[in-house]
Parts: sequence; structure tokens; C-alpha cells
Amino acid sequence: MNKRLPITFILISVVLDSMGIGLIMPVMPDLIQEVEGAGLGTAAVWGGILATIFAAMQFLFGPTIGSVSDRFGRRPVLIISLVVMALDYVLMALAHTIWLLIIARIIGGITAATQSTSAAYMADISKPEEKAANFGLIGAAFGVGFILGPLMGGLLAEYGTRAPFWAAAFLATANAVFGYYVLPETVTDSIRRPFSWKRANPLGAFRNIGSLPGLKRLMLITFVYTIAFFVYPGVWAYYGAERFGWGPGMIGVSLAVFGIGIAVVQGLLIRPIIRRIGERKAVILGLSIDVAAFIALGFVTQGWIALAMTPLTALGSIAGPALQGIMSRTAADNQQGELQGTVSSINAVATIIAPLMVTQTFWYFTHESAPVYLPGAPFLLSAVLTLGCIVVFAQTPRPKRARVP
Repeated sequence: MNKRLPITFILISVVLDSMGIGLIMPVMPDLIQEVEGAGLGTAAVWGGILATIFAAMQFLFGPTIGSVSDRFGRRPVLIISLVVMALDYVLMALAHTIWLLIIARIIGGITAATQSTSAAYMADISKPEEKAANFGLIGAAFGVGFILGPLMGGLLAEYGTRAPFWAAAFLATANAVFGYYVLPETVTDSIRRPFSWKRANPLGAFRNIGSLPGLKRLMLITFVYTIAFFVYPGVWAYYGAERFGWGPGMIGVSLAVFGIGIAVVQGLLIRPIIRRIGERKAVILGLSIDVAAFIALGFVTQGWIALAMTPLTALGSIAGPALQGIMSRTAADNQQGELQGTVSSINAVATIIAPLMVTQTFWYFTHESAPVYLPGAPFLLSAVLTLGCIVVFAQTPRPKRARVP
């Protein structure tokens, strides 16, 4: 079968994963107040708990689902997960207690862990020299979902707090049907391997994948870089309001522009960039651009300058897919699901840590007794973390391609 239809399915799945979070975000405060009968402050506390549960499930189940796909195939894991995802959204649409919402977020976090299987499928159908560019397509799809989710959620919220969940359930179901007809299996007997709980749990996956030469450092870089890059979704709204006096509308527009920039860079530009300079130089270039952008955002005082910097900040996103491409080529063909599951768990842990780190830094440098008033301090922290990634990556030897055990 032509690779275009399976790739289209994978990209739609990633868009739905990304869009699902943003789709429900505009209605979550009202929904939680509705089911709890509490004020906005209490709703915010419960919203944080639900977000942490979601990320924790991704951490716990990312390697498990990746290893399951190494054993039973990518196709059944992806299609079944979409069906369960649709049922999860139906549960959220019908939930009238906070405990049902908690159960739904547990299920949602597990099904969102299939991002690792989507990445493994993309690795399966990609030639070694195509991996980084195709991972860039996944990044672009995530950016598209990041743009569409909040916009659609806000529009659908006009029809009630439950409308976005019904829409998300419909989209997940439609994509499952599409995948049933167009998605061939890529796990063959030559790369299939037995399922092992020793490898499938997060710590075991870290240990096994980390034993490959060079991957331990690359996973450390991925972890630290994810924390650093999370400064955008983690603190941008507060930073924009404090530093530039932006309202919700302007903050939403700025995030959408940033998402568009990432989609363009990872969808269109990363392939020619990697073809010209290679993956390692692309990682260094992307990280260096990020350092420059973080430092600039740490001190800028005019909102239009921050918006004008969007192309620069988006260009830094070439580092992630290039780094992922290097790791994918290092792992054996029958380890792709396990590797992508481990990367998913690393990102989940970083997502748990990063919001606390960047928001606390923002508070420390903006409250009344702050030693120095500096709303851009979280970006300067990210610059330091990213600079450390450059140093570690520069000292990491070129990893060799692993053989199928």
C-alpha cells in the first residue's frame, strides 16, 4: 500500500492526541465547577490534579504500550487505543462527579501513551536517512493539534461544557475506522519479540534502552530539553500578561502563531535542513537557536518584539526531531516501540516537573518582595538548561546502529 495513507493516519492520530488536550482546556474550569459545585480556585486545584494524573499515566504506560506493539504489532494497538479514547471522551461528556473525571483522565493518559506507537510506526516505514524528517512530520502534526484544539474547544463551548467531548469522541472514532481500512502492519516475524514486563515497565525500559551505547546521554538530553522547552506552554500566558499586559485573546493568538511556526518548520523545513547539514549539526543548530531565543525573551520588554521573534523560536524546534532520529537509528528494528515508549515516559516525567519549575521561578521573580523584578526569568533558566544540553551532546560520541538481538 502507498505509504501516504498510513502516514496520513499516523499524523491524524498525533493531531488528535495533541488537539484533545487543547480541545477540552477551555471548558475544564466550567466543567469542574459544574460537577463539584465549587469556586474557580478549587476548580484550578482539581484541574492541576487531573493534569498530573494524565501525565503520570503517560509515564507509567508509555514503555508498556510500546513493548506491546513490538510483540503484537502497531496496527491493533493504534486502532484499539483510538476506540478506547473515543469511549473515554464519552465518559467525560457524561461525567457528573469528579471521580468519574479522574477515571477518565487515567484512561486518557493511557491511550495518549500511544504516541510512542505512532512514532514507532513512523520509524518502521522510514529509511534511516528519512527518520528525522518523518519525525518532524509528527512534530508538525502536534503543532497543528496545538493550534486547532483550543480554537475548536472555545467555539464548541458555546454549545455547552460537554460539546467538545462529543466532538473529540467523534473524531477519534472516525480515525479508528479510517485506520482499520488503510493501516498495514509493519511488525514482521523478523523483528517481532516476546513481551517482557522487565522491559515494559518505565524503570526497566530506561535500563534496557540506556544500555545501548550513547543512548543514555541522549535520553538525558531529551529529558532536560523537554523541561526547558515546556517554558512556552507552562508560563507564556502569565509572562505575556505580566510583561506586556496581554489579555486572553492576545495570548491565544501568540500561542497559535507559535504553533503555526513549529508546524511549518517541522513539516516543511526540517527535511532540507537535515539533508544539507545532517542530524548532529541540526541538533546543535536547533539548541543554539533556542538558547538565543530564551535569552532574548528573558529581557525583552515590548510585546511586538516577542511576536516578531516567533520565526526564530520556532526554528529551534528542529532539535527535537533530529535528536529523535539519531536515537531511532541507534536502536534495533525490534526495539523501536520500546524506545519510543521510553521517550514518551521521559517526556511525561518532564511534563510533571516542568510546570512547577517554571511557574515557581516566575512567581519568585515577580512577587512583591522579589530580589529582582524579572518576569523573563523562566526563559533564562531554560537557556541555562539548553546550554547544558549542547555541552553534553557535543561530548556524546556518534552511536552505532544496534543489531536485532
